[in-house]
Amino acid sequence: MKAASLLALRVTTGMLLVIWGFVKVSASDRATIISDNFYGGVLSLDALIPVLGIAQILLGLAVVLGLFRKITYTLQAIILVAGALAIWKFILDPFGMYFLDQETSQILFYPSSIIAAGSLVLLAFMSDDRFSLDQMLRKDEYVD
Repeated sequence: MKAASLLALRVTTGMLLVIWGFVKVSASDRATIISDNFYGGVLSLDALIPVLGIAQILLGLAVVLGLFRKITYTLQAIILVAGALAIWKFILDPFGMYFLDQETSQILFYPSSIIAAGSLVLLAFMSDDRFSLDQMLRKDEYVD
């Protein structure tokens, strides 16, 4: 059951990276708006967004497959935790009662905290992720 749960978590968090990578590649204007509105414009360079999108797609696919897990799970956690931290007000105040008002609050951002936590779970239980391609190809390399 644990291995199957980790597989589901790995596939869903990795696919999130793939989906957002495709947004960056196919609709860089939308990615720029998101970056400007929620992440302080840190990634708003038009030439950079598609390159980051391709990298994010490749990372997401590697996570889905369970390849190079020590590296890919760590990168995924950095991206997803940093993304959640950047919208901390929306996570801590989804109803707009303390840090935001009801017009700027956004309940749909709360799952970012769950996704960030899930990426940390994948790191913590990497040795139990038996259905990863890494584990199947190189049996004992990633076992703690």
